[in-house]
Amino acid sequence: MALVLYQFPISHFCEKVRWALDYKGLEYRTKNLLPGLHVKTIKKLAKDSSVPVIEHDGRIVQGAGKIISYLDEQFPDKKLTPVNPGERQAAQEWERYLDVEVGIHLRRYMYQVLLQHPSLVTGFFATGGPFWAKPFLRLVFPQLSKRMRHLMDINKASAAQSKKRMEAALKRIDDTLSKQRYLVGDRFSRADLTAGALLAPLFMPPQYGLRWPEQLPEPLRSEVAALDDQLKKVKEIYQKHR
Repeated sequence: MALVLYQFPISHFCEKVRWALDYKGLEYRTKNLLPGLHVKTIKKLAKDSSVPVIEHDGRIVQGAGKIISYLDEQFPDKKLTPVNPGERQAAQEWERYLDVEVGIHLRRYMYQVLLQHPSLVTGFFATGGPFWAKPFLRLVFPQLSKRMRHLMDINKASAAQSKKRMEAALKRIDDTLSKQRYLVGDRFSRADLTAGALLAPLFMPPQYGLRWPEQLPEPLRSEVAALDDQLKKVKEIYQKHR
């Protein structure tokens, strides 16, 4: 059975899985879901309603980290998990750290601004969806936005704190990459993939698969531009391995 990825195209956690699948050269199909309506589909497959989820040979794996581990077990070529025990532990620790400090906090920080621009967000959410996706999302956007703010604790104060934590994580990444080529050991691993995928919305690479705006709305544009130097090494890794 072919690999099937259930995803939101905008999700940077889903980008982790897309990148892993592409890096390994695996064939897969994507099922692009609409936020809110995705719950019914995903709850039939897995315990939680979150994406990404993959389906393979009758097996369901949920969560980007678990999916990468599964792919390394089933398709061991071009392993993303280091074989050396010490490096494996270090890579997994980096990944856990980045999932929270970048993944969750960057998402909260960016959505605080993006949710104030419904046409931009509905365009992202409708990517790869049915013809009625955009008008439907425009109709339900007030309720969807309210629900997202509640579930992700998105507000002005929490976004400001998340910005600080995301910037601290970016500094830690940049400091590490100023001393060595990769976050762990001397080769590309799931740690680097996680950093690149989760930070990608800040530098809007074409490989991500979204139709990015020419510029992010303010104040994101100015604040992200100020991080350009710190993002440089992550961008280089993304361009080389994505």
